Amino acid sequence: MSTSSSRTARAAEQTGRPGLMLTLATIGFAVNFWAWALLSPLAVRFTAALDLTSFQQALLVAVPVVVGSVGRIPVGALTDRFGGRIMFPLVSLTTIIPVLYLGMFGHDSLTALLVGGFFLGIGGTAFAVGVPFVNAWFPPHRRGFAVGVFGAGMGGTAISALTTVKLVDAGSTSTPFLITAAVLAVYAVLAWTLLRDAPDRTVPTAPLATRLAATLRLKITWQASALYAVAFGGYVAFSVYLPAYLKTAYGLTQADAANRMAGFVLLAVIMRPVGGWLSDKVAPSRVLAVALGIVIAGAVVQAFTPGLAPLGTIAFLAMAAALGAGSGATFALVAQSAPANQVGSVTGIVGAAGGLGGFIPPLVMGSIYGQFQSYALGLALLAVVALAALLLDVLSVGRSTGRDNTAGGKIAHV
Repeated sequence: MSTSSSRTARAAEQTGRPGLMLTLATIGFAVNFWAWALLSPLAVRFTAALDLTSFQQALLVAVPVVVGSVGRIPVGALTDRFGGRIMFPLVSLTTIIPVLYLGMFGHDSLTALLVGGFFLGIGGTAFAVGVPFVNAWFPPHRRGFAVGVFGAGMGGTAISALTTVKLVDAGSTSTPFLITAAVLAVYAVLAWTLLRDAPDRTVPTAPLATRLAATLRLKITWQASALYAVAFGGYVAFSVYLPAYLKTAYGLTQADAANRMAGFVLLAVIMRPVGGWLSDKVAPSRVLAVALGIVIAGAVVQAFTPGLAPLGTIAFLAMAAALGAGSGATFALVAQSAPANQVGSVTGIVGAAGGLGGFIPPLVMGSIYGQFQSYALGLALLAVVALAALLLDVLSVGRSTGRDNTAGGKIAHV
């Protein structure tokens, strides 16, 4: 009787626990991404104040992206070993340091901003903590949706876009940084108090270098990295560079451009769990194929710089929806295909590829505009890259996952 009661009590304790853990992880992702994106809304203002070139402006917003991207590789592997219960508070507390530095001391020169932006990239590594943490709490047939919901935390960039400029105007340059630091501190305490790793999660015992080497030998690592570099990389690139693009190409005010960028981000955020949910119902490769086709069409249309209302707006919103759904579908593929004890390591590498995919386009766009006074070539290049990703998806990913499913549903039950 007591044994039965104990099992019932444990079952009752676990009821709702995955949902709570998913909620806390998503909040943590959003808060850290909010910090990660603090420089982007202020890039135009810093450019005017410090007389930066278009390339320097692009570099300013790209540095946190590349650091946050590369940093996901060790952070993902560390999460496999130590769990999100430790890594979420640690990443959040560490991110407070560059946030306070930028707000109080580091915004008076390009060098200071680049140093602060470098360490601000730590906030971007939170993604590699959350995916393996959430993945361990859910069964295979629900992981696409769960990881997609967690991925909606990338909406933290929308929080930054909507509030940063307004807070600076209402207070000072320090105001948004001080508020974000306080929120990070509160979340770190909350995470340490409430987060729990899944009781049956697989903990690797091999050394970090050995685990990373094994991860690099997995086919899914390279396939998902290439696809995520386009899907999430495109989202990141637009989220950091879109305000500057809209201001330059269409003459919008800084506030109007930031608001429109927030709309782009919000739609992509909403579509990410949709992409994950659809991937639980049909093959992730099919969701990716549709998403990449839409990106190609939108980039081609926007290369001609059509009027913002309605064609330009439709093109950008279509690309936002497609990039969000494609990002969700890519990590549904990872959640379904990666070995359980390597999800964090795979996530780190794939997440790094996505972030690096967002690092390069702003620099390319800034350089192209500085050379030709036009963004057309940059958008045409986006269409070409998306086409290459589509061919990879159709000719490699779709066929390999189809064979695995035919062989007995191996991928779906890893």
